[in-house]
Amino acid sequence: MAINSKTKGASGERELAKILKERGYGDCRRTAQYCGNTGDASDVVGLDYIHCEVKRVEKLVLEKAMQQAIHDSNANGKGKFPTVFHRKNRGKWKVTMLFDDWIQLYDSYYSDMKLKEREDNE
Repeated sequence: MAINSKTKGASGERELAKILKERGYGDCRRTAQYCGNTGDASDVVGLDYIHCEVKRVEKLVLEKAMQQAIHDSNANGKGKFPTVFHRKNRGKWKVTMLFDDWIQLYDSYYSDMKLKEREDNE
């Protein structure tokens, strides 16, 4: 990997951590910039239950990135959802997850929204 791509990857990790902090997830940070090996293989830590694989590339091999996220999330045995956060130059951040993981998150969101709807109507 060229130095340029390492720099771009680290920059992408810092950028994502900053965005997550701005959204209220203040504990998010790039793993490598703190204490080196933390025992967590995520590129960005601080999102509970989510393993963050961050890719800031123009030509993403999504299947390979997802397999890396799956492998790394299982390696530490913490039961986190393997997730790939990715964007191209001048592009918006995107998130890729396994369908079974996504539907689990959506089911929880849906239940919360239905409960709120009922409370609002009472």
